[in-house]
Amino acid sequence: MNGTVTIVTGGAQGIGRAISELIADKGGDIAIFDIIDGPEARQAIQSKGRRCEIYSVDVSDFQAVQGAVDQALKDLGKIDNLVNNAGITIDKLLVRMKEEDWDRVIRVNLKSVFNCTKAVVRHMLKTGGSIVNISSIAGVMGNPGQANYAASKAGIIGFTKSVAREYAERSIRVNAVAPGFIRTKMTDMIDERTKESMYGAIPLKRLGEPRDVANVVYFLLSKYGSYVTGEVINVNGGLYM
Repeated sequence: MNGTVTIVTGGAQGIGRAISELIADKGGDIAIFDIIDGPEARQAIQSKGRRCEIYSVDVSDFQAVQGAVDQALKDLGKIDNLVNNAGITIDKLLVRMKEEDWDRVIRVNLKSVFNCTKAVVRHMLKTGGSIVNISSIAGVMGNPGQANYAASKAGIIGFTKSVAREYAERSIRVNAVAPGFIRTKMTDMIDERTKESMYGAIPLKRLGEPRDVANVVYFLLSKYGSYVTGEVINVNGGLYM
């Protein structure tokens, strides 16, 4: 990925940061779209000798995204890849879920994918490119208390396949990755009894690491995935098979 430029939404922490750092390891420059500054992510990427620009942007706002894409083009010269990773959860049972809980999750998780892809894809029409959308195991099998989150992640899968069909002839590949339980700050807060229950349901008997997801994203972005488009790759230790 030497000399490539990749936009990673939500790239300042968690899975997004792992993706950004791995791309930098492989020679790529990074543009992070996030609502937090992420100086540690910037330093980690720059320490690898790669450029890293961080743009404070609400990815649920199309005009904000368009402005950030235009600025990234000015700063970095081009856009080769896009990783739509930004997402939130507001978990509640359906009867307790407020309309604003539904709307907020759909805007951040699903509308952001539309916003960023639409803003970027027109720049890829002449050059080609690769787009990877981060879905979730919840989007393929559902999860109690996550009707909004599961719907947003299932929507990403349908969006991925549709856009992949639209732009394959223009050498733009679009794929999705659906992580299962990944070790992050959120899962670190889960009590031990719940963790044991989770381990029991996962055939590989462990949580995934952010790097496990990043490795698959790198494969899809790089030349190694050059004949792969419209796919959903599950990274969940066998939990969904």
